[in-house]
This record gives sequence, structure tokens and C-alpha cells, in this order.
Amino acid sequence: MKKLCLLLTAVSLSLPILAQKNEIIKTGWNFGPLPVVGFDSDLGFQYGVCCDIFNYGDGTNYPQYNYKINVEASTYTKGSSVLRTYGDFKTLIPDGKLFFDVTYFNAPKFGFYGFNGFASQYDPNTIFPVGLPADTKSGYYLMSRNQFRAVVSARKTITGNLSWAAGLAFYHIKTAPLGLKDYEGQSTLFDAYKIYDLIRPNEENGGNVTQLRAGLVYDSRDHDSDPTRGQNIELSLVYSPDFIDGNGYSNLGMHLSYSHFLPVFTDRLTFAYRALVQTKLWGEIPYYFTNNINSMFFRKMYTEGLGGNASVRGLNRNGVLADGFLMLNAELRWRIYDFKFINQNWQIATNPFFDMGEILQPYRLEEQKNHPDYYNGGEKKPHFTAGLGIKLIMNHNMVVSFEGGKPFDKNDGTGLWTNIGFNYLF
Repeated sequence: MKKLCLLLTAVSLSLPILAQKNEIIKTGWNFGPLPVVGFDSDLGFQYGVCCDIFNYGDGTNYPQYNYKINVEASTYTKGSSVLRTYGDFKTLIPDGKLFFDVTYFNAPKFGFYGFNGFASQYDPNTIFPVGLPADTKSGYYLMSRNQFRAVVSARKTITGNLSWAAGLAFYHIKTAPLGLKDYEGQSTLFDAYKIYDLIRPNEENGGNVTQLRAGLVYDSRDHDSDPTRGQNIELSLVYSPDFIDGNGYSNLGMHLSYSHFLPVFTDRLTFAYRALVQTKLWGEIPYYFTNNINSMFFRKMYTEGLGGNASVRGLNRNGVLADGFLMLNAELRWRIYDFKFINQNWQIATNPFFDMGEILQPYRLEEQKNHPDYYNGGEKKPHFTAGLGIKLIMNHNMVVSFEGGKPFDKNDGTGLWTNIGFNYLF
């Protein structure tokens, strides 16, 4: 294994000599219609259609683009489906940026693993009640959730790489017990949490969340989608007034993310890491929104954690629900080979990674402790995962991603987590 790693390192560092250096400078409009073919251990195989639309203007700023618009319609074999459009406009606001996202998620099989991570026991073979046929598939950690999300964010330069940022977000979330025929007759953890009032009656069916966001952004990266150097910092306050449902779930939170990209060898080898902290400063968050990551400018379709392809890769999706958490992602990005195809610039890259998440503010922990069957006593332990990714990059802006990872602790998930999708994590 040591010899193999040394060989791969030598090859990756020598390929710049062999690779084609003269990139095609893109101008005007570029359309990238693609079939959506993906896989996620939590969601199943994905199929559908999408299209990336770029405008590079006169090419002066290439590989930076002036506008990017994406549309997607896809479904997963485990029942989920997605309708999404988003846009990233860098010239509509002078010295600024405008971002929007409108998405509908339908998930008849949505994971619910309880509150506070290791405080909840995970056994993938749990079937309740006992006595069901031996070939019964477990639905114990499943529920149903639909979500409509609409987000708009803007930023404008104050000086240099520092900008102010502001945004508005609206979420309509509908939650319900698992209702699929394959799981008829089973009771779930979601059902138990409702019975014991860990999930309140006024939130068990979901609700509406409106967010007002304001903060500062520092961004010195050389590229948005495929950075090789620089820093990206977002600090924001997020106020969620409960003026639609009136159930008393107004709250104020803080979101801080820091990403750093350090060139190890020219632009071929980059060490990248991200630290993210999200905390509640005041009020109460409904259980169905404890998994939301409140970034103003999205990198991934799913903006939820901890767990899944948008946060701690390899951990059960939404496996850690808490009022506040810390997350760390670190990876080594090797850009192995450059080539040209269909008049586009392409790169093949790989990214071994290490992720970590930890609870800073538990959620309804004292109430959870009152129910020993649903309290495991380990909420203060960090969650660790590690894995490897392979990337296919077009024009530095469209990234097709394959990643596989595994948690260190079986209470965070069993087997190998895999995901085929788009974009680097950060």
C-alpha cells in the first residue's frame, strides 16, 4: 500500500508535464444538457435530466462565469424525487453577486434516527412490533417528508475580498408517519417520539419556516467550483420569526463557515479544509428544522446534516439532530490529468477525505433522558468518517463527483456509503 501511494503521488505530480496546457477560453453562452444518473446510499439510484447554462461574456474572466443557471428533474429508486432550479449571477449587481434556489423535494422514505446523535441507539435490524415475518424489511428509522424551499441571497463588495451579504429564505415542510405498503404493520421511531411528546403535537405534521439572513463574506478563492487557493468565510445571523404558524418556534441563530485552500504543488495538488459552526442563540427550533444548514450560498442540492452528502460524508443522513453543532471536512485534491473533449476543458481528480461532526448544543436532551429506551448516553462523542472521491471537472465549473465513505462507529451507520452527484462538498 505504501508503494502504491508513492507511485500515485509521483504520477500525479509528473502529469502536468504531459497534460495539455493551452486551455480553450470559453466565451458567450455554454449549454450542458445531461442525463442525471447518480447513486446515494441513503436515496438509491437517481435518474432524470438536468442542464447547466453558463455565460462567460467575452471570456476575459474565464474560468469565472458571468451567469450560471441550472434546472433539474430527477427521481430516486427509494422513492424520493427532486424538481430544482437555481441561479448564480455575478454581474447583475455591480461588484456583487445574486443567488437564488427554488426546489421541491418529495421523500416518502426519509431517515429519522432520533435526537442528539450517539444519545440515540442505532440498530438497522430493528423491527417493531416483534413477531413479524422473518423477511420483513425494517422501516423503524423511516418517516415521510416533503419540502418546498425558496432562497434568494445577495452580496456586494465593501472593500477588497470583503462583502456584506443578506438573504431571505422560505421553507414549507410536511412530515408524516411512514405510509408505504412494504412497511405495513410496523411502528417507527418517529411514532414513538410522538407518543412520548419528544415531538410536539404542533410540529408533528411539519410547518413553515421563514428566515432573514445577514452577515459578512470574505472570499479570495481563485475559482468558485474548483478552487486551488484562497479562503472563503461566511458569518451570518439568521432570524426565524414564527409569524405564519404561530406555534412559538421563533429563534435566532449564528452560522460561521471557514474554508481554506492551500496549494501543495502548483495547482495540481491542494489541501482543502472547512470548519463550520452553527448555534442557536435564542428561542426554539422545531424538530423538523434542526437538520438545516443555514448557508446563504449553496454548494450542494441538499443543505442538511449532520450526515449525508452535504456535511459528514458516510454518517447516516440526518443522523445527528441538535440545536448547535461543529463540523470539520478535510481533503487532499489531486488533479491528475487534463484533456480536451467536445471543445471543452476537462480534468480528472481524486480527493481522499476525513470528516468530523460534534454536537455543541443538544436538542431536548433532558426530555430524552426521561425515556431510557430512547436514550443511549453518548451524545458528547464526536462522529468521524473517512473515504475517497473521484471527480470529472469541465471548464473548472461543472464537477461530476463520485464519493465513498465509512463511519468509524457502527452507531453512525453500517456498510459503505456512496454517492454519485455534482460538485465538491465545499
